[in-house]
Amino acid sequence: MITVRSPVRLTFAGGGTDIQSYYKKNGGFLVAAGIDKYSWVMANKGYYDYIHLKYSKEERVNSAKEISHPIFREMLLHFKCKEPIELVSMADYPIGSGLGTSSSFSVALAQCLSDYFGVKPTYKKEIAELACHIEIDILKDPIGKQDQYASAFGGINGYTFNPDGSVIVEPVKIGNGNIAQLNEHILIFDTQIPRKSSYVLTDQVKEMEEGGDVILKLDQAKVMAYEVRKLLEDGKLDEFGSLLNDYWNLRKSFSDKVSNPKIDEAYEEALKSGALGGKLQGAGGGGFLMFYCKDKEKLIESMTKMGLKHLSFKFDFEGVKSYKVV
Repeated sequence: MITVRSPVRLTFAGGGTDIQSYYKKNGGFLVAAGIDKYSWVMANKGYYDYIHLKYSKEERVNSAKEISHPIFREMLLHFKCKEPIELVSMADYPIGSGLGTSSSFSVALAQCLSDYFGVKPTYKKEIAELACHIEIDILKDPIGKQDQYASAFGGINGYTFNPDGSVIVEPVKIGNGNIAQLNEHILIFDTQIPRKSSYVLTDQVKEMEEGGDVILKLDQAKVMAYEVRKLLEDGKLDEFGSLLNDYWNLRKSFSDKVSNPKIDEAYEEALKSGALGGKLQGAGGGGFLMFYCKDKEKLIESMTKMGLKHLSFKFDFEGVKSYKVV
């Protein structure tokens, strides 16, 4: 049996510049961090003469092409699976969280099947690219590459997306003391508004392709991402927190689908309760709000009263990881 886990991520700045419609002309850059909330995939040799999948639903099929779940189906077709296999997936997070969950699952599944079928070597970049290929090229999801890379690599990294499609992964050079401070003062809260990234991103991708105003805004987002990296490396964490506020105001200008009255109300209350700044994770519309705060307990109390759920976390520095049971 093989068990694989892969982390979800928090994006600090630069999201959207990882989408092909932008980076193929302008090059992209963002800063993201893996956290210790995981997608889990387990693979075992099938006892019966069929493919058996267990996720939020259950499927028993005779061939991979009959699978309803698109990522399971396309991954198994990629590996030319023609033998009985049992696959189980679980998660430490809610669906529609904005934390890059579908790509975290894709990365875990790609690593699990690579190990199961003995495909070597399976470097993290290869796993990330396979997940990108399945989600973006095959399934045509209007998403970028950051979630797959952040899940595969973990850590707190700067990701450069080159016009030729290649990706450069560079750790942000933060001292251990400042990492501990980030972990202490960055809080995330579930708005309990599920969202689907394609709902927000489809319009943005169309505007990118047409050369709309969103291109200039993504240019600004990229500049802010470079500034975020510098502030983190210089240990100017309060300034980083304040910059998140400017970044969130920029993100809200992308589309009227990015935020909504409930999210705006929670955000304003968070600023009154000690947050220096923050942003919604993912493309927008719901999911998790992230804040950098000075008074942790006050912020938790305030958000809880508004119906948001606090989720504690630590940064993950391992990325996708396999556990084999012989």
